[in-house]
Amino acid sequence: KFYFKGRLMFGPDARSLIVTILLILVPVVIFCTFVATKLLHKFPAYNTGYAILVVAVFFTIYVLGLLLLTATRDPGIIPRNSHPPEEEMGYESPASVEASGRSAPGQQFSRTKEVFVNGQPVRVKYCETCMLYRPPRCSHCSVCNNCVEKFDHHCPWVGQCIGKVAPLTPEVQRNYCCFFLFVSSSAVLCIFVFSISALDIKFLANDYGSVWKAIKESPASVVLMAYCFVLLWFVGGLTGFHLYLIGTNQTTYENFRYRVDSRLRIYDRGCLTNFNDVFCVKAEPSRNNFRAYVHEEASKPPKISLQETEADEYGEDRRVKVEDDLDIGDDLLKISQRHEFEEGGDIRNRGSYR
Repeated sequence: KFYFKGRLMFGPDARSLIVTILLILVPVVIFCTFVATKLLHKFPAYNTGYAILVVAVFFTIYVLGLLLLTATRDPGIIPRNSHPPEEEMGYESPASVEASGRSAPGQQFSRTKEVFVNGQPVRVKYCETCMLYRPPRCSHCSVCNNCVEKFDHHCPWVGQCIGKVAPLTPEVQRNYCCFFLFVSSSAVLCIFVFSISALDIKFLANDYGSVWKAIKESPASVVLMAYCFVLLWFVGGLTGFHLYLIGTNQTTYENFRYRVDSRLRIYDRGCLTNFNDVFCVKAEPSRNNFRAYVHEEASKPPKISLQETEADEYGEDRRVKVEDDLDIGDDLLKISQRHEFEEGGDIRNRGSYR
């Protein structure tokens, strides 16, 4: 789904992005309204109370900005082909031989082939939908219906595919870096809101002399603490998991599908280099020009049958040839009838003569 003339590109399930924004924005609004405003004058030195409110607002804007960057950037979609790769086609395959022994013309090519990565062979598959051989570590997303370079996973909370750095060209960066920063920043935001809410309960407990009375006085702080605690298990665990994936140069798709496969080691370039490829590389433009006008493809010439080919070789049109044959047949029939009539007349004449 494209907006602003192709400047923003969303996935097919972009509506889930609204739910994610609400899950971030609503708790922060409650925090700023019922918690941070009460702490404005609790820290008179250096206006610390105002700093809490400002940090919450700006950090929320930062997290939402990373979320939108992740959802609107190209994850590494590979342009589709309009026809299968002709250089890989073969003819006269055993499967195309007819029962009569004649070979039917057909196009067949291998569904897999081997390429070399770091000196080791890697098998790549042919994509029937995109009509291309997928590059190494590429996969076809069933939700977006596109082949994505170094496919990590399709995130339903973002509504977009997540693609890492291209496998053979580490200078091409996709939206994985923004995704990781979004998840890790969300974890930090949860810790911040949880800590300040707990601090508010502590101040109220000191004032009223009872934790129960503090909870009754500020139920919003308790609700935010419970919400952030549950959410932190998700975003915090996801942050730790992706730190492991980055350090070993794996994708989520590879980790779940080829967990015990030793072939993944050929992509590992060392922990520091792997982190550098994700966070310190130059972002190159997309392989697709989403702002370009769509041009209709030229219609392919119709297939010429063997009979039409023979007609062209003799410089005759098949329809004209058939009509000529019918005319000749009519003429031959007339000539034959005339001969029979003359022969019958001769016989009658001979009988009368005798």
